[in-house]
Amino acid sequence: MSQKLNRRRFIQSSAAAAASIGISTIRTSAASVDKYIEAIVIGSGFGGAVASLRLGQAGIETIVLERGRRWQITDAGDTFCTTNNPDGRAAWLSSNTILPPPVPAFPIDVYTGVLDVKRGNGINAYLGAGVGGGSLIYGGITYQPTEELFYRVFPRTINYSELDRVYYPRVRSILKASPIPDDILQTEYYLASRILMEQAAKAGLQSTKIDIAFDWDIIRQEIAGEKVASIINGQIYYGANSGAKNSLERNYLSMAEATGNVEIRPLHIVTTIEESDRGRYRVVCNQINEQGAVVVQKSFVCRYLFLAAGSIGTTELLLRAKTNGTLRRLNNQVGKAWGTNSDSTALMINAAQTNPSFGSPGVISIEHLDNPIAPIILEPFQSIPFVPQGILPVLGQGISKPDGYFNYNVLTQSADLFWPGDSADRQKNAQALQYTYQLLNQANGTSLAGLPDYSSTAHPLGGATIGQVCNTHGQVFGYPNLFVVDGSLIPGSTACANPSLTIAALAERSMDHFVNRIPS
Repeated sequence: MSQKLNRRRFIQSSAAAAASIGISTIRTSAASVDKYIEAIVIGSGFGGAVASLRLGQAGIETIVLERGRRWQITDAGDTFCTTNNPDGRAAWLSSNTILPPPVPAFPIDVYTGVLDVKRGNGINAYLGAGVGGGSLIYGGITYQPTEELFYRVFPRTINYSELDRVYYPRVRSILKASPIPDDILQTEYYLASRILMEQAAKAGLQSTKIDIAFDWDIIRQEIAGEKVASIINGQIYYGANSGAKNSLERNYLSMAEATGNVEIRPLHIVTTIEESDRGRYRVVCNQINEQGAVVVQKSFVCRYLFLAAGSIGTTELLLRAKTNGTLRRLNNQVGKAWGTNSDSTALMINAAQTNPSFGSPGVISIEHLDNPIAPIILEPFQSIPFVPQGILPVLGQGISKPDGYFNYNVLTQSADLFWPGDSADRQKNAQALQYTYQLLNQANGTSLAGLPDYSSTAHPLGGATIGQVCNTHGQVFGYPNLFVVDGSLIPGSTACANPSLTIAALAERSMDHFVNRIPS
């Protein structure tokens, strides 16, 4: 690589890093005067998308401030880059790709790409960036926890039967989530899922199909060669070019905009939230370009403020406000009770073909909820192209205690993340996972390529949790009309289930409560 290119990437990376924490490296005009908006939603992931739709339907003028860009599916099928041929679209303001090992890091131009990582002490947390948030990069898994396990995590003030009867079905219907059809499951692209189901049966473990937010007809078109091979080719982490993924900009967010009351503003990084006069809130943000340079600073005042920037983003905004004194009544629980959903990854060695790079992750689940040590679920997940045949990649999840926490770093103007990887709870979950894998290995003659890896999570949860920072409907203690509606609410785990469905269902519950109580 030439010295000139290295210097260009260094300058881009430095500017992007500064922009991502709110430092204005380039400003073409001075900060604008405050503009009043009735409601502001920060972030457009599962919580923010729900909030924006319900605000719009209630006739409330709303803007959604999203740090990432829009990703509209093209007829050419080239909206996103691929894991085989990554470019700047792969990562958020990074000079290298950021997928975890064994994927090597490839140099790329700094760009507002779809995948971001928060590198902490003991953990790397992966998150999405763009209109649609984490739904751009997830596997469509729409997984409901059981009532018994739900109450191991959540307080009894949340009525599970109401979630089960009203809110979980509502979310599934809007996301159009359904189990994989048998004709698709029987193709070569889902060989790994079928193998894991067969192995579970031999080990006496239960397997089940999971509701997935995919358009299965488009996947059939992929199989027939009528659409670009995306889902069937394992292209999940950087987005699906075929349009088969029912990500949030294709349902909740488009429905919100259709009300005529909601405007989504991409490439707006919120830097400050503070109290204004008359019980209102001021939100300051930097509008950036697609290379991360700050174009202009903007300031808004709103009556209702909804934080939905994800566990990492929302917690950082609250910690900054607490540290800088812009929200002085925040309590000392902000930044605490964070967890990883007990995420782990492992590679099972099989004697036969497994097609590890095909298909999509998690269309089936192995539920070992009566594991004598701790409840565990396993899901096959799509691997990257560097894993050979005979390997079956597996994602494990459980119930992790929220032992992680954030400290605000005034030098970097960001929140530092700490995760105790050797805690007693982590060791207990590792033993439970090992117990389940031993059952599978003994019944099938398989083995693990190494110990399960707990060094990264795609499910960061907590930091502004229910009962500690917020009430049961997400209102921040001491601050009327300031709400948290994302994964920050959840104390470390969604009880042996992928979090997206529960995040959205809790947001639906909170928004029903809000809308029913606002003045008419």
